[in-house]
Amino acid sequence: MKILKFGGKSLANGEGINAVLSIIAECAHKKEQIAVVLSGRGNATNELEKILDKAVKGDDYKNDWECFKTYQNIILDEELLVEDFQLLQRIFDGVQLLGDYSERIKDQVLSLGEVISAKTVTFLLKERAINANYTDSRLLIKTDARFGEAQPLDAISKSNVLQHFKQYNGTTVNVVTGFIASSVNNDTTTLGRNGSNYTASLLANYLDAEELQNYTHVSGIYTANPELVADAQQIDQLSFAEANELASFGTDILHAKTIIPLLNKSIPLRILNTFDPSNKGTLITAAQSNTGIKTLSVIEDMTLINLEGRGLLHKVGVDARIFKVLAAENISVSLVSQGSSERSIGFAVKTNKAHQAATVLEKEFESDFYKRDVHKITVEKDVSVISIIGQQLSTFHKPYTALIKNQITPLLFSNTLAGSTVSLVVKSNELHKALNVMHSEIFGVAKKINLAIFGHGLVGGALINQILGSTKEIQKRKGISLNIIAIANSTKIVLDKHGIEENWKTRIKNDGRSYSVTDVIEYAKKHHLANLIAIDNTASKIFTNHYEQLVCNGFDLVSSNKIANTLSFDSYRKLRQILEENQKQYRYETNVGAGLPLIDTLKLLHLSGENITRIKGVFSGSLSYLFNTYSSQDKSFSTVLQEAIDNGFTEPDPREDLSGNDVGRKLLILARELDLHNELDEVLIENLIPESLRGGEVLDFLSNLHTLDAEFAKIKNDQKKEHVLRYVGELHGDLSREKGILEVKLVSVPVQSALGQVKGSDSIFEIFTESYGDQPIVIQGAGAGASVTARGVFGDILRLAERG
Repeated sequence: MKILKFGGKSLANGEGINAVLSIIAECAHKKEQIAVVLSGRGNATNELEKILDKAVKGDDYKNDWECFKTYQNIILDEELLVEDFQLLQRIFDGVQLLGDYSERIKDQVLSLGEVISAKTVTFLLKERAINANYTDSRLLIKTDARFGEAQPLDAISKSNVLQHFKQYNGTTVNVVTGFIASSVNNDTTTLGRNGSNYTASLLANYLDAEELQNYTHVSGIYTANPELVADAQQIDQLSFAEANELASFGTDILHAKTIIPLLNKSIPLRILNTFDPSNKGTLITAAQSNTGIKTLSVIEDMTLINLEGRGLLHKVGVDARIFKVLAAENISVSLVSQGSSERSIGFAVKTNKAHQAATVLEKEFESDFYKRDVHKITVEKDVSVISIIGQQLSTFHKPYTALIKNQITPLLFSNTLAGSTVSLVVKSNELHKALNVMHSEIFGVAKKINLAIFGHGLVGGALINQILGSTKEIQKRKGISLNIIAIANSTKIVLDKHGIEENWKTRIKNDGRSYSVTDVIEYAKKHHLANLIAIDNTASKIFTNHYEQLVCNGFDLVSSNKIANTLSFDSYRKLRQILEENQKQYRYETNVGAGLPLIDTLKLLHLSGENITRIKGVFSGSLSYLFNTYSSQDKSFSTVLQEAIDNGFTEPDPREDLSGNDVGRKLLILARELDLHNELDEVLIENLIPESLRGGEVLDFLSNLHTLDAEFAKIKNDQKKEHVLRYVGELHGDLSREKGILEVKLVSVPVQSALGQVKGSDSIFEIFTESYGDQPIVIQGAGAGASVTARGVFGDILRLAERG
């Protein structure tokens, strides 16, 4: 014989109830010996409890009651459930009149959800010509009188079950009420949370069933709740020991007591999907499965209680007092953690028991409060317990580090003595995000990195296209899934948690809306997005004001915008302090050398203790092209400058380049990487623009480029032989002090020197150190261009994605 158990969602009106009837009918037509155990249909138990609570408060429950009756009776002959509805009506009227009810009355009310369900299914099966028999489990399973959490009396219950099934066997399908039973005095009792599963496992034990099939709304056990973790994977097989751990730590599909009757007789349990009967689900047997982490299990609606007292240190029996008074009130403790330096004990209880727990503890330790041995009992509601089943403590640092990186700090954690399950408490509003972060880290699915890209001009647009063009390959090679959740310009944004793809330009044009940075932060919170990176490809000082806000709300930073690193030194230092406090990173390799590995190299040298004595180089790709070409060709300065403008090497207003301010900012950034405290106004900059042309409109300047020719021709002609012009930045002086000397100027260098041999728009940097003496470390390559800069930004993103 097989026992088939169906849950409330499976029995809901419409697709659910029809699927259940089809599964039972198919078994009957195959002449399989089966018994069916049912929960209440839909949300019957909760609805009955809600009506009962309204009645006891004297509230009007008529609308809820009519909705319940309509739902439960919608597919039936009206006469079938009349007596049950009349009984419920009498109980509700009595409770409302008295303003009180007992646990015995509550069990009687809740039991009728299963009674109605079993009568309904029996009636509908008979309509399909199935030989079905309504079986009230209150006549079979006898329990003690602990209403709400009754314990079966096995000997008499087994005898009743065997006798009943001996009478109704063969082609008869017994449709049994789950969850409910009766005391030896014939009072209705219930078996507690998920009690219908317990009823089914008891029947399987008593009848020596070959298998218990538990039909639910999901296809078995998953590595996490698939409703919370989209990447959760179905588990094909588990051992009873693992299933018992799952049940103990909150998996809804299993009841902790369900496993024991099956384990005693090695009866397999199969978790199946009512709505996908072809799926083989998860099989739970006595056989040992492979070791390792199996799943993340969750217990919600929990409260954390913490008792602290310096005077309790080394006192014997404190723990016993705590758990004795809680046990006396039938309050179960899910998790316990203790601290010794300042005596404290923290534990988690169900939220509906939290007030009661705190009250009895305050009463128990009243004298200790008076003597100041205990000074605080704190209650933190809205927490959840996450248990990693199969987690060894030796590797727990990986999911833990991933949580911390995403600004989720567990309030308490504990591991089992066997060391195979680690549990931790998180705030309920962080549960969804925490589950996804840990699941991604543990089960090796692609680590999703959520990107918010601000600025989609030349660099930003090139970056977006590079990311979209490389996403599949990066996921294949690195196990990293890059997901662009936001693309914004100065006025509009497009947000999509599922990822913005190739049509991004059209979406911004058609769907873009006005926004603030706060909108992006709130969107990420609303959708529980983890591993967040904000990418700044603007040239906006205003946007850099949001860096701290982004960091404090879980974003790492990547920027091609130099402004944040060249604000006042106090601002520079404050941002780094906030980054450290929030354990976030800020990467800006492209601030100085576009795609060249300059800043990383400089950081490594400085961190290793290398004494850097001087840095010199051609920092600007546009000015590199300008003077490389002007020095090597017989053309006027204005002609070469116009070529640079036409080729897109300069800013739209070329005075941005010619002023030297951009080079000055880059030089200052390098100085600050060496812990120098220089400010931007301390950089000595040679401005290449004549005073008369520094103001006014861009068009006016462009129409007067020829006025630059005479001055630059003189500079070029006055050089020594075999020399060329280069616009360089130089950091020198005693760099062991607080400040260095920063200069930006036009110089003439030998054509055979490192600076003199730079071609095209390349940049070059010479790093002089004490160890290397007069032989500098030289970094040279493309120093300009949207594609090159975007590739450097992309590299920063990948470095962040791969860390930790």
